[in-house]
Amino acid sequence: MNILKRADLDTSGDSYGGAAGRHGNGLPSGEPNNFMFATGIECSYPTVSQDRFRRDQMAECGHYEHWKKDFKLVQSLGLKYLRYGLPYYKVHLGPGKYDWEFADAALGELKRLGITPILDLLHFGVPDWLGDFQNPALPLHFAEYAGAVARRYPWIRFYTPVNEIYVSARMSGMDGLWNERLKTPAGFVTAMKHLCAASILACRAIVLTRPDAVIVQSESAEYLHDVSAVPRPEIHLHNRLNCASLDLLYAHAPDADVLMYLMDGGMSRAEYDWFMLGEPPGHQIVGNDYYGRNEQMVMPGGERLMAEDVLGWRELARRFYHRYHKPVMHTETNTFDPEGNVGWLWKQWVNVLQLRKDGVPVVGFTWYSLTDQIDWDTGLTERNGRVNPVGLYDLARNPRPVGDAYRELLKNFGGISLLPHGEMFGLSARPANLKVEV
Repeated sequence: MNILKRADLDTSGDSYGGAAGRHGNGLPSGEPNNFMFATGIECSYPTVSQDRFRRDQMAECGHYEHWKKDFKLVQSLGLKYLRYGLPYYKVHLGPGKYDWEFADAALGELKRLGITPILDLLHFGVPDWLGDFQNPALPLHFAEYAGAVARRYPWIRFYTPVNEIYVSARMSGMDGLWNERLKTPAGFVTAMKHLCAASILACRAIVLTRPDAVIVQSESAEYLHDVSAVPRPEIHLHNRLNCASLDLLYAHAPDADVLMYLMDGGMSRAEYDWFMLGEPPGHQIVGNDYYGRNEQMVMPGGERLMAEDVLGWRELARRFYHRYHKPVMHTETNTFDPEGNVGWLWKQWVNVLQLRKDGVPVVGFTWYSLTDQIDWDTGLTERNGRVNPVGLYDLARNPRPVGDAYRELLKNFGGISLLPHGEMFGLSARPANLKVEV
């Protein structure tokens, strides 16, 4: 009779705990069944104002100067994943023309350090030669670019083809703040359909090189609370439009009022039918970006107040999961309060743990970003040079309290499995440290 000696089972540390399922202690292992803890390099580059001035956050926050140090900071935290965006406007110089110099150096260093990039290909802006999101040729040119990236870096598996499609379309086509700076439903709908088509075609181009590609579709999780005795239909519609991008990406029939809005904004029946043909290839993860400022209360007089987490990431992410039935990931969070960020980090992590307990497959968590940012308090629309203290490190690359807190979080939870009981998908015949007596 075989007897397993309990004393010979090493259940302390990473060797049998962590990703193997006994507990979550220890830094992330990087194994396939390990939960995806990440941070990100802020890489927004929209054009703003009438003179089309480009706000490149990697330039303004010093990443082009300090990229090697930034990657070392990621590694020193014990993180295995990094949301990282190439500067699309600098790399794609024209049809079939590319400048790979910076991309080769940066991505080569990430590979050398063993950091897995979740590669962001379009983050709020396009090259000057493409104009803006109203350009109907954008999806084809962008798909060409995505395919070229995949072929040049075939070792990369994780991608975010188009970051926050809904936010990109709203800020550029409806709010009049970025890129084409339009303020019309038609501007919003046109940007939305072009960006969704660009993402779908990019997925198809990527999987030709990486059939096992993982697509982390980062989208903003937002909600307006209508503080009025008489419900306002425009607020109700606003909350439903937040799903429009994912509906089009995943061939999920939009709600009737959203579909009418899209049609009134210029989407043709043929275009709608194309989106409803089926979801794009690749293993799809729905990434939910959530900041306390994502929830607002619209008062009876129309003024808005911050609501922070009345619903919270847990409830909003749950709604996305039940709508699309795909794994979810907490892909961005921070606050503008450097001291309050410590509590916010742990609050967001508790949201993740609670949602996992509810049976929702949450596969990753991201503090965004590695360093402080510039002028995001005005949505990049004002060139004030104001530092937003949101980072794990300040712009001098000194740790902020939230950076120390994230390190502590990783020390305690970094070894949890990708999914509850996810270790079953990575079982070997027998753990190396398991002794069997006869």
